[in-house]
Amino acid sequence: QDPFTAFHLDKALVRKYMSPLLIGELAPDQPSFEPSKNKKLVEDFRELRAAVEKMGLLKPNRIFFILYLCHILVLDIAAWLTIWYFGASTVPFLFSAVLLGTVQAQAGWLQHDFGHLSVFSKSRWNHWVHKFVIGHLKGAPASWWNHLHFQHHAKPNCFRKDPDVNMHPLFFALGKTLSVELGVQKKKFMPYNHQHKYFFIIGPPALVPLYFQWYIFYFVVQRKQWVDLAWMLTFYIRFFLTYLPLLGVKGILGLHLLVRFIESNWFVWVTQMNHIPMHIDYDKNVDWFSTQLQATCNVHQSFFNDWFSGHLNFQIEHHLFPTMPRHNYWKVAPLVKSLCAKHGIEYQCKPLLTAFADIVHSLKDSGELWLDAYLHK
Repeated sequence: QDPFTAFHLDKALVRKYMSPLLIGELAPDQPSFEPSKNKKLVEDFRELRAAVEKMGLLKPNRIFFILYLCHILVLDIAAWLTIWYFGASTVPFLFSAVLLGTVQAQAGWLQHDFGHLSVFSKSRWNHWVHKFVIGHLKGAPASWWNHLHFQHHAKPNCFRKDPDVNMHPLFFALGKTLSVELGVQKKKFMPYNHQHKYFFIIGPPALVPLYFQWYIFYFVVQRKQWVDLAWMLTFYIRFFLTYLPLLGVKGILGLHLLVRFIESNWFVWVTQMNHIPMHIDYDKNVDWFSTQLQATCNVHQSFFNDWFSGHLNFQIEHHLFPTMPRHNYWKVAPLVKSLCAKHGIEYQCKPLLTAFADIVHSLKDSGELWLDAYLHK
C-alpha cells in the first residue's frame, strides 16, 4: 500500500489498470500483515503521510519551477553568447562549457521533478513536460529514465532489484554483506581492493560520456520509443545548428564531450553521496519507511547545497514522498526526524564534502572486506 500511495497521483485511474491483476483475496482467518514489517511504524508513517497531505505539502508552487526553468534557459543562452561575442579561444570556450555543463546538471534535476509527477496535478501534464525537459534540453529519453528510476525508488540499494547498484559485481563490490559474499565465492571481476582509486577513473568522469551517451540510443531503438527519439534529436539538431557556425565540426564535438564530462562528474557525486555509503544488500522485505531510511541519507541544507544537488540533499524526504515538490522537503524533514527518533531509526545528515568523502571511504571498506574474504574465507 505505501509504495502505491507514494508513487501515484490519480490512484483511482491506476486501480482500473490494476484490476485485471487481482488473483484473489485473503481468507478472513489469514494474517494480512507480514512478520518482517514493523506494524506500529507502518501505522505511524501512514499518520504522517495523512498529516503531510492535510498540510498541503504535496501541492507545488508553480512559480518556483517556472523560475527554475528560466534560470536554466538563461544559462543556456549565455553559453552561446559567450562564444558568439568573445570567439572560440580557450577561455570563452571553457567558460561556455562550464555554463553548458551547469545547464545539463540543472536540467537533470528539473526533469527529475517532472518524472516524479511533482509539478502538475495531472500525471499526463508532468509526462508531457518531462519529455521536453529531458528530451529537448538534455537529449535523453523519458522512457529510459522512468524504466530505471522507479525500480530504484521501489527497492533502493536492494541488489538485483535496484538498477543503480547493478555495477556490483562487474565493476565494484558494494555493501558489507555482498562484498564478503563475493570474496567467499572467490569472484574477482575487478581488483576491488583498489576500487576507491579506480572509481575516480571509471566512475564520475566516464558514466555519462562513455556509457549513457550511446546506451540511451540503443534503449529507444530497441524498445521502439520513437517519440522519445524525436525529442532527443531536437536537442542534437539545436546544439549543432547553433554551435557549428561558431566552432566547426571538431570544436563542437570537443565542446559536447567536455560538457558531458562536467555533467557526469556533477551527476555521479550528487546521486551517489546519498546511497553508496548506506546499507546495500538483498531485499529483506521490510516496511516502506525502513527500506528508504536504511538506503538513504541527507546532506546539510544551504542555498548552495539545495541548488547544487537539485534538493537531493533531502534524499530521505524525497524517497519517502517521491511526488512531493522539492521546495517542501525542508518543511517535512522535522516530522520525519521525529518519527525516526520515536522508533530508534538513524536519520543521517552530513556536510556536503563529508558525503562525497564517504563514497570513497565506503568503497575502500567494502573492497577490503572483499579482499579479506577472498584470501581467508
